[in-house]
Amino acid sequence: MTQCTHLDQVRDVQPSTLEGCEDCLAIGARWVHLRMCLSCGHVACCDSSPNRHASRHHTTTGHPIMRSFEPGEEWGWCFVDEAIFDPAPKPLT
Repeated sequence: MTQCTHLDQVRDVQPSTLEGCEDCLAIGARWVHLRMCLSCGHVACCDSSPNRHASRHHTTTGHPIMRSFEPGEEWGWCFVDEAIFDPAPKPLT
């Protein structure tokens, strides 16, 4: 299983919007699921959405990682390593 080698690029970000995909909202388009860039906080739609704005954001900016912005989902994706990871902080044991 491939591991993400870009976790050092995770930043403490705030979502760019709470209303939905920022790019879809700007053009009046629809989305399926939301993702948030962990480098800058940009909220964009998933690859199941017609415009695939999260992937476009990665291609345009080079920001490597995002996480689900769906309620109750705690997972992240590294576009570069094509790896899923758990973005939630782990308690010290």
